[in-house]
Amino acid sequence: MADGPIVVQSDRTVLLEVEHERAEAARRELAVFADLERAPEHVHTYRLTPLGLWNARAAGVDAESVIDTLLEYSRYPVPHSLLMDIDETMARWGRLALEKDPVHGLVLRCDDFPVYEEIARAKKIAPLLGPRIDPRTTVVHGSSRGELKQNLLKLGWPADDRAGYVDGTPYPIALSETDRRTGRPWTLRPYQAAAAEAFWSTGAGTVVLPCGAGKTVVGASVLASSSTTALILCTSAVAARQWRDELMARTSLSENEVGEYTSRTKEIRPVTIATYQMLATRRGELWPHLELLDGQDWGLIVYDEVHLLPAPVFRRTADIQARRRLGLTATLVREDGKEGEVFSLIGPKRYEASWKEMEGQGWIAPAECLEVRVDLPESDRLAYATAEDADRYRLAASSPLKNQVVRRLLHQHPGEQALVIGQFVDQLEELGELLDAPVLTGKTPARKRQALYDRFRAGEIPVLVVSKVANFSVDLPSATVAVQVSGTFGSRQEEAQRLGRLLRPSPGGRQATFYTVVARDTVDITFAAKRQRFLAEQGYAYRIIDAGNVPPSAPDRRSAPERESGPATAGSAENTPEESEEN
Repeated sequence: MADGPIVVQSDRTVLLEVEHERAEAARRELAVFADLERAPEHVHTYRLTPLGLWNARAAGVDAESVIDTLLEYSRYPVPHSLLMDIDETMARWGRLALEKDPVHGLVLRCDDFPVYEEIARAKKIAPLLGPRIDPRTTVVHGSSRGELKQNLLKLGWPADDRAGYVDGTPYPIALSETDRRTGRPWTLRPYQAAAAEAFWSTGAGTVVLPCGAGKTVVGASVLASSSTTALILCTSAVAARQWRDELMARTSLSENEVGEYTSRTKEIRPVTIATYQMLATRRGELWPHLELLDGQDWGLIVYDEVHLLPAPVFRRTADIQARRRLGLTATLVREDGKEGEVFSLIGPKRYEASWKEMEGQGWIAPAECLEVRVDLPESDRLAYATAEDADRYRLAASSPLKNQVVRRLLHQHPGEQALVIGQFVDQLEELGELLDAPVLTGKTPARKRQALYDRFRAGEIPVLVVSKVANFSVDLPSATVAVQVSGTFGSRQEEAQRLGRLLRPSPGGRQATFYTVVARDTVDITFAAKRQRFLAEQGYAYRIIDAGNVPPSAPDRRSAPERESGPATAGSAENTPEESEEN
């Protein structure tokens, strides 16, 4: 019997022995088509899902490759019924295809007549279909393109959208040969060029790259290849400015050609950058800004951090399927379970790069992840035990006992710039006082927030205490240490984004260190384990240390400028959404 690192079971689970010498190679292969469910110390559990298999198929991985991987690494014979199931599931991709007919316009083709009859009789699909042209071809109204794909996916028959896209208004855009900020020559990294090429194989889809790998540059490359007017949607006003700066540095676009559509500025330019929050703003029954999506003849729409796409923008995206769409993200995980919406409405995964492989190639910084466990004092344990379920996480995660642990951890990294990240405003305010560091929350005005980021990048601020507003699209390349004291319950995407703040390589090649401080014997431990799942899938191991083993810190670790903070509500959680326009 082969001594492989995995055990493949008939219930679609795959068990990976972490300590096996071939475990890392197997993990890289599994990540292409399997979803990580649990990642304890010794055995990780993956699951084979239809969506994972269809994403792999859409990215060019066939059933034979998936089956070969399972056979190569499996310790025991792989159940034959499962191999057949994988083959049949992946074969469902492409049996239905949306195409453009020269006479009838958008049509749905299916060469498998029984499948066609099945979907044509489905209650939610039948109203979306027009007259039959022949036994296997049906007219589809253009406005039903997205809704039809959504419902076909739910029925288990994902449609391959080959209908093409409108060209949009032409507009000349080229990549510059030098970074216009520094005057230094630059070129696309190999994986960035490969990601852009994979997108153009169809003109719609999602690119998955680690934080710090230059997803914005991929967007700039696609924009230049498109050479059309474009709408870029992102999470915040800060992210919008970073997109604007990057486009003006990397492309031929000038300041007058790139507009921002935010609460303060509403510019419609050949390339317009808007926030999700603006488009999702509602006034009674009206969505006044959503018309921006289809009110212009865009040739390309870019969805930054596509895993955060709000429901109203999802719905309107269903109506604009004739536009080329690029989704950019570090993880396709959505805590609301709507990964299928991204697949059907933005497009399947076209390219993904492994975090650990990119670390090995030097494109992102190496990182060590540590979980620091603290014991609550008896009085706090009693308060926790008698608290309502809804209050327990706040009590455990925001324990004052964590504050001195944070200070001692930062003392281990003299001369490094650090982020202290949390969920609860009162906890962050206390840490700001203790560390004599600026505090940045959702209530901090955007202009002041940008100024703090700029000073941190310049090295003027050694420690920045931040809420979840810094989770996304914030470029802080000088940060090499992060200490997480609380989070959004068990959010895997948040864990990935927070580690991502540290992954831009530093000039000295210094390793990044990511700490999570958790309270023993509480739900804090449970949620921390859930958050770590995504990073475990990417090959990061969390080393657990006891807070008592962290050496004490000096009374004043280092000097810092007078603490600055935006107004915050004491005792409250950070409840401003990531995509809030104030961000």
